[in-house]
Amino acid sequence: MSFSFVDLFAGIGGFHAALAALGGSCTFASEIDPLAKAVYERNWGTDVAGDIVELTQDRMGVPEHDVLAAGFPCQPFSKSGFQRGMDETRGTLFWNIARVLEERKPSVILLENVRNLAGPRHRDTTWRVIVRTLRDLGYKVSSEPTVFSPHLLPPGLGGRPQVRERVFITGTYVGRERAWAESPDAPLLLNRPIGGWDPQSWDVEHHLPLEDDHDIAGVDRYRLTPSETYWISVWEDLLTEIRAESGNAKLPGFPIWADAFKAVPEIEAATPGWKADFLRKNSAFYRQYRSIIDSWLARHDYLRDVPPSRRKLEWQAQDAASLWDTVMHFRPSGIRAKKPSYLPALVAITQTSIVGQRRRRITPREAARLQGLPDWFDFGAQTDAASYKQMGNGVNVGAAYYLLREHVLRDKDDIAKRAPHVVQSILSAPVSSDVALGGAGGDRVATTGILAPI
Repeated sequence: MSFSFVDLFAGIGGFHAALAALGGSCTFASEIDPLAKAVYERNWGTDVAGDIVELTQDRMGVPEHDVLAAGFPCQPFSKSGFQRGMDETRGTLFWNIARVLEERKPSVILLENVRNLAGPRHRDTTWRVIVRTLRDLGYKVSSEPTVFSPHLLPPGLGGRPQVRERVFITGTYVGRERAWAESPDAPLLLNRPIGGWDPQSWDVEHHLPLEDDHDIAGVDRYRLTPSETYWISVWEDLLTEIRAESGNAKLPGFPIWADAFKAVPEIEAATPGWKADFLRKNSAFYRQYRSIIDSWLARHDYLRDVPPSRRKLEWQAQDAASLWDTVMHFRPSGIRAKKPSYLPALVAITQTSIVGQRRRRITPREAARLQGLPDWFDFGAQTDAASYKQMGNGVNVGAAYYLLREHVLRDKDDIAKRAPHVVQSILSAPVSSDVALGGAGGDRVATTGILAPI
C-alpha cells in the first residue's frame, strides 16, 4: 500500500527518489529555484510550487500527507557562510516547516541539513530550538543529532564513495505529552560504518563507477586545461625529488605553502596562531630540503606562471605514489590531493573532483551517481555548472532511504497506530535504494511513486 509525501525545498528530487523508491507517492513539492524546478518536473512528472513562504502564510497551501521531507536551506548554518543561523532570513524557513506540521500533522518527518546545524556555534541555540519546537508540535525527536554520510553505507545498502556528513532529523507524531516524555536521547544512527563496512574499501573507479572517456559526449570540456596540468606537474616534480631524497618518507600532513619557503619564517605580530604555526612548519620543511626546493623553484621560473592559490598543496593522500594517482580539488586554499577511495562532499560551488588517472573532472552523470541518482535521471539541456550546483545542494538518495527505513523500523509501533500503510510500504521495500531504483544504469522502475519511462 502506498503512502503520500510532500517534498519541501525539493531541489531536483533527492528525497523524492528515496521516498518514491520506498513506495511513496508525491502529492506536493515546492522549490524556489526555477532551474531546479524544471529538472524536478522533467524527471518526476510532478508540478512544483514555488516559494514556501507564500504557501504557508495566509492559508495552508500544502495538502494532507503521511510523510514530510525537507532539506531546508543550509546557508545560514554552513561553515562556508556567515553562520547567522536563525538570525538570517533563510534560517527562519524552518518556521514554515513548523507551520505545515502544526496544521497537517504528518505521521513521519525527515529533515536534512549540514552538519554544522548541530555544531558548536549552533548546538545550544538553533539545534535546541528545532528539537524543542518539534516536540511541542507533537513529534518524538532525538535529543542528539543523527550525523551520517553515504560513505559509511556499504554498496549493497545504497552507499556511495562520498564523504557527505549531514544532520538528519527524523520524527514520529505521538502528541506533545508523549513527545516530551518519550523522545530518545540517542541519535537514530551513530556516525560510524554500517554492518562492518570498511570505508577504506571504496574505490572511485570501480564503485562510482566512472564513465568510459570514449562514451562521454564532449569529454574535452572535463579534461584539465594546459595550465592546470602544468600546475600539477610542477608539484609532482617537487614531490618526486623529495621522495627520492628522503627514501619515500611520508609527505607533510600540513599545507605546503611555496610562498612560505623561507629560512626564517616571516610572522607579523597580528598573524593568527594557526597561520603562524603553518609558517613555522613550512620554514622547517624548506630548511630540511633547501637545496632541492631552491633547484625546483629555479627550474620553474620561481613559479611565476603559477597563481598564488595554486602555490599551496594539501597532501591528504597518505602513501599514494603520485599526484596523478590521487583525487584532486582546486580550492581557494590550494590544490588538495586525497586517496582515490572516496570523494569529498559535492558542493554548490566550483570545486569539482579531479580524477588524477583520468586527468579530468568527474562529469555531471558521475556526480549524479555519487548522489545515488540512477542513470535514467535527466538534466535536460541546462549547463553543467547548473547540474553541479544542484547536486551540491542535494540530498544523497541512499543515505535518506536508509535513514527513513531505519526510523520506521525503530518507531513502527507508533507509526502504525496512525498510518499502518506507511510501515507496510517502507518495510516491504528492498533494503537498498539502488535495488529499488533499478541500480546505476538500470531501467526506470515502475514502482508506486516512480514514473514509467518518459
